[in-house]
Amino acid sequence: MKLVTRSQLGWPASAAPTQTSTKGVKVHYEGTEVSTKLLTDHAECIAEWQAIRKSHLANKKENYSDIAYNYGACAHGYLLEGRGIGKRTGANGNQPLNIAHYAIVGLVGSEGLTKPTDAMLGAIRDGIELLRQHGAGDEIKGHRDGYATECPGGPLYAWVQKGAPRPAGTVTSPGTPTPAKPKVSLAHVVYAAKHDPAAAQGHTSYKADALIVEKALHAEGLLATQYVDGSFGTKSVTAYAALQRRYGYAGVAADGIPGKTSLTKLGNAHGFTVTD
Repeated sequence: MKLVTRSQLGWPASAAPTQTSTKGVKVHYEGTEVSTKLLTDHAECIAEWQAIRKSHLANKKENYSDIAYNYGACAHGYLLEGRGIGKRTGANGNQPLNIAHYAIVGLVGSEGLTKPTDAMLGAIRDGIELLRQHGAGDEIKGHRDGYATECPGGPLYAWVQKGAPRPAGTVTSPGTPTPAKPKVSLAHVVYAAKHDPAAAQGHTSYKADALIVEKALHAEGLLATQYVDGSFGTKSVTAYAALQRRYGYAGVAADGIPGKTSLTKLGNAHGFTVTD
């Protein structure tokens, strides 16, 4: 099982109501366009999961206490912790339905990325089996079962109707450690932030490190896609300064030059480790 925990995502403990048993699990999809970039870049999957939680917490009509789902599953076979074990879902349509089943969402949608990979199906199956170990019954249903919706979409629902079988080659041992996070050198990023802005257009000092940080800034909504290029130029420095202000820094402490504390906090939220 390749589990990405709330702690790794930089999230606090879920404030969702406690619920220790259900009839089973309902499977969901996003129901909107999902970028095919998620197929080739796992960082995009983490950014998508972060964005879903952000949008749910901002939804005043539904008044979510947390991301609605217990778990998510991405195209690379990672199970992404949402509300997690022992928490009532907010995803199944109404209170009686939420009480009946936990919820797992595949990161596919109605446009763009619409077909789950075998790795995603394996991760959903991991989530089902994990929840069964902690109070979920044997039922596996789609969101549309009992609620008027297209969710979880044609491909996922067809799999659910077959009993959600585990695809060949996706069997994983419970508790298998998540692969090591990518590492970002603070010294490299600081050097890039000080030297790339004054260099020729497109110059990169430490492209690999800068690109990881820029993807995280993009996921935070602070850096436009066209500037996620591995060159830590003026736009990237400006975006990092905005992040520092978001974290509570001011004045010279929000100059756009990464520091160990802020970069580590960003890494915790977006799946990378900071080294000196």
